[in-house]
Amino acid sequence: MNRELKLNFKNLLMKTALLISFFTVCFISTSFAQTKDDIIGKWISEHGSGKIDIYKEGDKYAGKLIWLKEPLNDEGKAKTDAHNPSPDLQSRPVLGLEIFKNFTYNGDGEFTEGTVYDPKSGKTYNCKMTLKSKDKLIIRGYMGISLIGKSETWTRVD
Repeated sequence: MNRELKLNFKNLLMKTALLISFFTVCFISTSFAQTKDDIIGKWISEHGSGKIDIYKEGDKYAGKLIWLKEPLNDEGKAKTDAHNPSPDLQSRPVLGLEIFKNFTYNGDGEFTEGTVYDPKSGKTYNCKMTLKSKDKLIIRGYMGISLIGKSETWTRVD
């Protein structure tokens, strides 16, 4: 009887270990699972100089500048899009500019085929965004191919 008890105990331990493993895998996969709309929300730049509100437009994603650490120019007036190559747009306020445009979700937290506008230089770059976690977003601006560019890590804010 002692041998039979040991075998039953071993079977119980194995079944318990299997159940724990199963639930652990389920928990991990659901805690890291992302949907394409997880990118929607407010994000602050790596250096804390600006906040962007990312939203959905149809089946694409875009982002608007909603806050600046230094919203005023040297004259104490609201910053404008002074470096824009189009003279007609140079007097528009920087706050409220849509700087991210036309991003498509490609799966695995990656958003591509979009552009980012840099109001500091007046230049528009190709861009991809990668959602690394619920609160971390990698922004990569580049010209031509993604290998030649610059990346920043942005953080979600409420």
